[in-house]
Amino acid sequence: MQLNLEHPDHEFYLRAADGSSARVNDRLLDASFVLSPNRLIEDWPVRDVKAMTPHDLEPVLALEPEVILLGSGAAQVFPPAAVLAACLGRGVGLETMTNAAAARTYNVLASEGRRVVAAFVLGG
Repeated sequence: MQLNLEHPDHEFYLRAADGSSARVNDRLLDASFVLSPNRLIEDWPVRDVKAMTPHDLEPVLALEPEVILLGSGAAQVFPPAAVLAACLGRGVGLETMTNAAAARTYNVLASEGRRVVAAFVLGG
C-alpha cells in the first residue's frame, strides 16, 4: 500500500493543543494566540476566559470569521455574556470548548474551507 503525506491547502494547522501549550505547524506556542487558516496572531493578551471583554475579540473579529472557536484551556470555561453578545451582534457564531477539542474542530473546519478562527487561551 502506498502512503502519501497530505498537506492542508492552508498555511497554518494545529498539530496539538492542551491547557498549557499548542503546536502550530512545527512551532510550539505557550502563550495565548489566535489562528485562522492563513494567519497566526501570537501573544493574544487573554489569560482568563472568565475575565474576557468584547474588546478582547477585536483581533479575532478582524479576521472576518463565520465561526469562532474559543479554546478555554484544559477545561471548558465560558466567557461573560457580553462576549457572546458581541459575536451574535455581528452574526458570528462562538463555540467554547477545551483547547484539545478546539484544535480538532479547527482542523476539520479549516480543511473544509470554512471561515473559521480559533482563539486559544494558554498559560492562565
